[in-house]
Amino acid sequence: MRWITRRNLHIDRTASAWLIRRFIDPDAEFAFVAPDADPATLDGRTFDMRGAEYGHADGRCTFQVMVERHGLAGDPALVELGRIILDADVPPSRTRRPEAAGIDALLRGFQLSVPDDDEKLRLTAPLYDALYAYCRAKVTNRSRSPQTPRPRLSYRRRVDTHLGEES
Repeated sequence: MRWITRRNLHIDRTASAWLIRRFIDPDAEFAFVAPDADPATLDGRTFDMRGAEYGHADGRCTFQVMVERHGLAGDPALVELGRIILDADVPPSRTRRPEAAGIDALLRGFQLSVPDDDEKLRLTAPLYDALYAYCRAKVTNRSRSPQTPRPRLSYRRRVDTHLGEES
């Protein structure tokens, strides 16, 4: 299937393309058009552009809309990843997930240094694979009782512990 979005990819478009290839359409081909292109004239499934089949809706980003419409909301790691993508793509007025700022900085760097959008998708896929793995661990670790205290270590012990861990 051919998937079409605006060129000069950024957060939601790279994340949505990763989601498409990883969970929806492994053989997806992507095309990148001008921001003012009319989706009705394009041959393929459109996302994250004005008038697209998949776009921002009800306070959710395109990634979150795709997760829901493709029946992937049963994966808590994808749901958490969607929250991070939303916060990175459209920062909230009050609080922002700590991971969002890092994703925003990395994707801005890709946007500035990699002019070819196909290359951006190739380079950012491992980033989203890693972020998905992080989210899987994050939602798994949430199952601990909220009353279980986390051990408090001094900065020096944290550094010693960190340096003693295998890479």
